[in-house]
Amino acid sequence: MAEMTLEGVDARPEDSAFALGRVHSIETMGTVDGPGIRFVVFVQGCPMRCAYCHNPDTWEKNAGTPATAEELLDKAWRYRSYWGEKGGITVSGGEPLLQIDFLNELFRKAKERGIHTALDTSGNPFTEQEPYFSKWKELMQNTDLVLLDIKHIDEEQHRILTGQSN
Repeated sequence: MAEMTLEGVDARPEDSAFALGRVHSIETMGTVDGPGIRFVVFVQGCPMRCAYCHNPDTWEKNAGTPATAEELLDKAWRYRSYWGEKGGITVSGGEPLLQIDFLNELFRKAKERGIHTALDTSGNPFTEQEPYFSKWKELMQNTDLVLLDIKHIDEEQHRILTGQSN
């Protein structure tokens, strides 16, 4: 099984100061990915190979459609009247944490617009090593809700289910 790395996932065009995300798909009226009606962004790339994965077409990290945070927020903003007081944006996957620079920019700009943010993640590739950990802490400052998908608490069973350590 190929090992996924963080290199190259958060692509930045050479002449740009913004992170470019790789988006698999968008759901405009999500009802199961956080509170209220959600604009759900499914991103590309996942290090897990879960036996029961609902989105195996998101595994490839270099597939999908390139998008900026502003492009996604402009699309999401058109649906804000449906969100009510509890809705907002959820980023799922794939594994959003593989695109942490993009996610930081998206959630920071969402908070500037007053949008509720939710992160749907397996927590893989979380690490306390720098520079990742500082980026994680920044992300948590702009994340209202984390939907942490623990696949299995037992290490051996987790590896059997996902192909990865927990």
